[in-house]
Amino acid sequence: MQYCYKFRATIVDAACLNHFTRVSAGRAKPAKTCALCISPQKLNFVLSDKVASGGVSVWCELEQENFFSEFQVEGVSAENNAIYLELTSENLSRALKTAQNARALKVKLTNKHFPCLTVSVELLSVSISSRMVTHDIPVKVIPRKLWKDLQEPTVPDSDVSVCLPVLKTMKSVVEKMRNLSNHLIIEANLSGDLNLKKETELVCVTTHFKDLGNPPLASEDASQDRDPAQMAEVCIDIRKLLQFLAGQQVNPTRAVCNIVSNKLVHFDLLHEDVSLQYFIPAFS
Repeated sequence: MQYCYKFRATIVDAACLNHFTRVSAGRAKPAKTCALCISPQKLNFVLSDKVASGGVSVWCELEQENFFSEFQVEGVSAENNAIYLELTSENLSRALKTAQNARALKVKLTNKHFPCLTVSVELLSVSISSRMVTHDIPVKVIPRKLWKDLQEPTVPDSDVSVCLPVLKTMKSVVEKMRNLSNHLIIEANLSGDLNLKKETELVCVTTHFKDLGNPPLASEDASQDRDPAQMAEVCIDIRKLLQFLAGQQVNPTRAVCNIVSNKLVHFDLLHEDVSLQYFIPAFS
């Protein structure tokens, strides 16, 4: 393994363990591979399919102290104390699935002829002795020169920012609309209105959400020179929106939709101790 990287972490609290497995497994799904960026304070899941070429981009940030009872990192150097790993998303999801409702979870960076993220799960058992299940997930150590491509995405200036409705309700609506076509129009204004629209040669279906509110800081500048009733819209791949909504099993404490007209939609969510940014480009 390049450099003398060391990483180990442990979760023993049942609530933290279940929350971590739900968040981590859900973040890994939208792409075949994901990057795991580990620093002493934070754990980041990064999916960086190029938005310019039609891929989604995801940035998920977890404060490690809210999840782990043990968390040790030795990275490249004291100045750059971090480890960046690339792994297959399905392998991570499969390993974490076995950890749901477990007694404890341990994660360690190991070298078994090739770098691995070893996930050890202590399962609940009716007997006194517990059962251990271990997964060795092959990883690639990402060199320091490539870290710049895995930093928090720059959020472009949006035309409209609007608060989202209850995500389970939104998911139910989008699922009912997906059979009409592969694209969906999202439009919103500075009066707190959000519309989900499907248009084909035969039919036009629109779901209206009213009085959702607009984030005050996001709308102050825009409101000076924009009609509050004027809609900003973007047409996106409905399947990518469903991937995003399917991963939101708990309604967040904050959920905002930022629209850059005809270019992309940016979802910004906060789940108490987990922040998530999800970028979907305009349908091409």
